[in-house]
Amino acid sequence: MGKISKDSRSDMVMRFHLLDITFGRNIKQATDRSHSNKKISSHTFRHSYITHLLQSGVDIRSIQELFEHKELSITMIYTHLVKELNKVDIKSPLDF
Repeated sequence: MGKISKDSRSDMVMRFHLLDITFGRNIKQATDRSHSNKKISSHTFRHSYITHLLQSGVDIRSIQELFEHKELSITMIYTHLVKELNKVDIKSPLDF
């Protein structure tokens, strides 16, 4: 957990952000403790979050802006994955 420090420029006492390397190291330690043989990184969480946003109906332009994708085609890649995940829920009119 980050330490509370005094900012020498403003004399404000606050908790500073963790360094990227610290965050990555914490993810690696948690993965090691879970005995998972999968490669997990902070980027894994980014992909998962985008997928869940699409599944819950958030529009693709909002996701593009939120994740700062310069091209919509980058965000569109996730729609193929969501389509595969949602195949189970698709029913033929003949099934009713």
